[in-house]
Amino acid sequence: MTHFKKFYLLSVIGVITASFYPLLMGVKVVTDMVRNGTVLAENYPKYIIPYTPISLAVIIAVLLLPVLMKYAQKFALAVASAISLVAFFISELLLESKVIITSTVTTTLESWQMYMCYVPPEEHQTRTWRAIDVLIGDYSPAFKIHFYIISVVLIFAILNSFYGFAQMIITKNKDRLKALVIQSVSTALFLGLCILACFTAFFRDGEITVSTLPAVLMSLFFIVFGVTAGIYAGSFLLKKKKTLSVLLPSIVASVVTLIMYIGEMILLNGHLYRFGFGLLFDGINGIVLAPIDILIIIASGCINAAICHTFSKTNIIEV
Repeated sequence: MTHFKKFYLLSVIGVITASFYPLLMGVKVVTDMVRNGTVLAENYPKYIIPYTPISLAVIIAVLLLPVLMKYAQKFALAVASAISLVAFFISELLLESKVIITSTVTTTLESWQMYMCYVPPEEHQTRTWRAIDVLIGDYSPAFKIHFYIISVVLIFAILNSFYGFAQMIITKNKDRLKALVIQSVSTALFLGLCILACFTAFFRDGEITVSTLPAVLMSLFFIVFGVTAGIYAGSFLLKKKKTLSVLLPSIVASVVTLIMYIGEMILLNGHLYRFGFGLLFDGINGIVLAPIDILIIIASGCINAAICHTFSKTNIIEV
């Protein structure tokens, strides 16, 4: 068996194994819908969206890896990413619109997901910021901006690793090896934080000001998210000038982190979680962001710059 075939086999096994839980939960929800026409709230697995659609999208792309590497060649990653995005959004939108959750009210899954992001159901008596029943009214589909961007970054980063290593095995060109290893590590770390958030919601209790542990975990989540996106961009700019191979990915990292803040702001009706009290943690008039939030956005870009600097090439070429 060739190195490529071994890599492909291990990739398929690894992806399917890692996706077992979200796929199983997706099957359970669909089964309940087919049998009963609804899904009871107590039977709803947290965050089936977006993680079941993400799993489906990645599995499809990995299964197609040898075909795309053969026929799409240098465009294999781009084609795989496009196919994955189509698969993701089709399955995501179908689940959002068709699956119904029954608790004290009946609603679509997307509304229920917003409710669980807004505040854990068991803490509904101390909801964040003000009493809002997002299941009945005041629902904004714009809250999904952070779900979608998390999904897109995860899909792109995961496929970048799989297709990047596959290309390296085929061509025996190891120029991107360090970048792909770092991409894989950052993606695994970010995915781990996503999974932790799924089961703990980072220990928030529904109040706008969070304690130290949630504040640290949320800050880490935002930074690693931005860095993962920045590394993805930087992995394609290895032979460019330093001003491009380092600066552009860092801007991407900070912008992606900012977009996450915007998603949170939409979710919280124009507010943000506060990591403490005092000047450093109070929102700045007119922009909502607190100084600590701005520092987190900047930190994401700076950390990404340091990382991209380590694997950017010394034999640069003009752009």
